[in-house]
Amino acid sequence: MPRRRQRHMAGSGSDGTEDSDSSAEREQTNSSESDGNTSKRQRLTRASTRLSQSSQDTPDLKRAADHDESPPLTPTGNAPSSESELDISSPNASHDESQAKDQASRDSDKDLSHRPKRRRCHETYNFNMKCPTPGCNSLGHLTGKHERHFAVSGCPLYHNLSADECKVKAISREKQEEEMKGQEESNSRHATRHQTPTSKQSRYKEQVAELRKGRNSGLQKEQKEKHMEHRQTHSNTREPLLENITSDYDLELFRKAQARASEDLEKLRIQGQITEGSNMIKTILFGRYELDTWYHSPYPEEYARLGRLYVCEFCLKYMKSQTILRRHMAKCVWKHPPGDEVYRKGSISVFEVDGKKNKIYCQNLCLLAKLFLDHKTLYYDVEPFLFYVMTEADNTGCHLVGYFSKEKNSFLNYNVSCILTMPQYMRQGFGKMLIDFSYLLSKVEEKVGSPERPLSDLGLISYRSYWKEVLLRYMCNFQGKEISIKEISQETAVNPVDIVSTLQSLQMLKYWKGKHLVLKRQDLIDEWKAKEIKRGNSNKTIDPSSLKWTPPKGT
Repeated sequence: MPRRRQRHMAGSGSDGTEDSDSSAEREQTNSSESDGNTSKRQRLTRASTRLSQSSQDTPDLKRAADHDESPPLTPTGNAPSSESELDISSPNASHDESQAKDQASRDSDKDLSHRPKRRRCHETYNFNMKCPTPGCNSLGHLTGKHERHFAVSGCPLYHNLSADECKVKAISREKQEEEMKGQEESNSRHATRHQTPTSKQSRYKEQVAELRKGRNSGLQKEQKEKHMEHRQTHSNTREPLLENITSDYDLELFRKAQARASEDLEKLRIQGQITEGSNMIKTILFGRYELDTWYHSPYPEEYARLGRLYVCEFCLKYMKSQTILRRHMAKCVWKHPPGDEVYRKGSISVFEVDGKKNKIYCQNLCLLAKLFLDHKTLYYDVEPFLFYVMTEADNTGCHLVGYFSKEKNSFLNYNVSCILTMPQYMRQGFGKMLIDFSYLLSKVEEKVGSPERPLSDLGLISYRSYWKEVLLRYMCNFQGKEISIKEISQETAVNPVDIVSTLQSLQMLKYWKGKHLVLKRQDLIDEWKAKEIKRGNSNKTIDPSSLKWTPPKGT
């Protein structure tokens, strides 16, 4: 339109009439433009026909075409930040330039029909992102399977490794996994009937025991100095040196677990379930502890995007800043969880909290627990549950140690729906106390209990350890000739299915002449006795006489 107006003004006289020459020139211009528009439409029709034919042959080309309709990329590979980086033709461009652009568009259409399929995983890469580890160029991956990484979990430098070392370790892990698969396929499908270990398994167990002999020898002076120097130099930006802390076998197991967890996170990131820079709380300030979170929790977005949360350790209210927390603590009158105190021995107490009566507290407890649990899916529907909160008391109040929840009316006799020990109290025996307390309640109710599935990784380890200890204690005190799984279940309140699985793992269940026999392995009992003597009189046990509780009668 601007071009036509300029020519019209140039051909008009002062009296408003047009000259014959200018009229002829305008007619010639219009005819040339109409011819040009006709040829353009024909070219576009041919290009669209080619595109439709190619899209019928390969359905993935539509996705590629849509991808090409996005804003053009600059030479650096990023989307242009302003119009100055784009090649925009001016209204006065010549006819030759328009022909050149039309030819370029035809070439691009031709290339598009023969373009190979794009890998979808590359579409999720954002090259603006960088690894947060100082000095890292985002190249390589802990798993050895990816060329780039954008998170600490996949950073080789953070784990004190190089990208080439990660690739070498990945190749060795794949070989070991193939060997393990071959061994599993060669084993019998009815392995539960043959509880005695094979000669190969026995040799492997001896080799592992030999490899683990020197794991508790401690660090030498030079090694301690090296570890301290590394910690002072890199602080929290690097993983602590792990060499010589434990055996090479255990260290390799830990490295495998790290690589597997990093691979799972990478899959979630490619699927779009986790994105770099997403709203995820990284740390929480809880009492006198600063805790790193493990998983995402659905806190409100205005809190989650902060990255750091401040939580009152008594009422579990969450806040945005330390100033708000300090003002809250000056006014907060809570010094222990709400509800009834049903157990107390020494400084350890357990409070029974009804999800219907104390809804806000229980919801905040579930949101807090989700930061450290992977499989937890219930956050706000807390009314059908009872929460048993364990605390440790001092002169400032009752500090949260952990908790477990159970349904008020469970048709499957689950005595635990969700269980958590706070990270600062882990590996101190509190998890086993919580499990023991849940079974104590089942004994008072005269029921057989079992935890609700699926269990978290740490929960499964804790329960297996507890079931093993209960069975070995029962075997040690048993004086009869025949052991019945039903009698064990009635006395310990442990589900028979859990008893059988534990006996199988301990190789104390044997199939003989059409019957399953329970074996009393004295070597395991003696080993358990030695650990009990070494542990001494620990206060990390539940005393049934300290329980003041009666089962609730309907809710």
